[in-house]
Amino acid sequence: MAPDRRTMIVEAATKSFSLFGYKATTMDQVARLANVGKGTIYTFFKNKEELFEEIISKLVKEMIAEAEAVIEPRLPFTENVHRALTRLLAFRSQHQLMIKLVQEEKEMGTLAVSDMLRHVEDEIIAYLRKKIEIAIEKGAIPPGNTEVISFLLLKMYIALVSDWERNHEPLSSEQIAEVMKIFLVGGKPK
Repeated sequence: MAPDRRTMIVEAATKSFSLFGYKATTMDQVARLANVGKGTIYTFFKNKEELFEEIISKLVKEMIAEAEAVIEPRLPFTENVHRALTRLLAFRSQHQLMIKLVQEEKEMGTLAVSDMLRHVEDEIIAYLRKKIEIAIEKGAIPPGNTEVISFLLLKMYIALVSDWERNHEPLSSEQIAEVMKIFLVGGKPK
């Protein structure tokens, strides 16, 4: 069976973006890595931006699948949110492409990278929003602005996992879950 050239191009571009970043990746480089002519890339993608969007779209789908894999219907909503966010952040911090993109945004401020990272964040917030809407319908958490709650939940989680640790002892998984419970359902700390 002949290799799927589109798949080969996407894989080569992912590798290039992961190793060199968005700005340093060229279509010539992708063509060499994919072992195709540069013109072949343009039969599938108009430009580097479209190719990058394809890769990020696939990445977001993988992230959502990772989050869904740890959700247990028998567990309380707050525990499932914690489990999903833990998995999403682990994926983000262990996936070479995400690491490189975050680094490039921080060091170079590449606009296309900033836009894509914002897109990833928007997709995570949309995912959380759906879960929160279901939890509100079931009476698991009090009603509220689901978009704001989702945004704050993500930002709070990132802050507790990474920002907190710069000057404090890392919080345990249980401590983070407790803070989220207080935030989401007005629970009292132990």
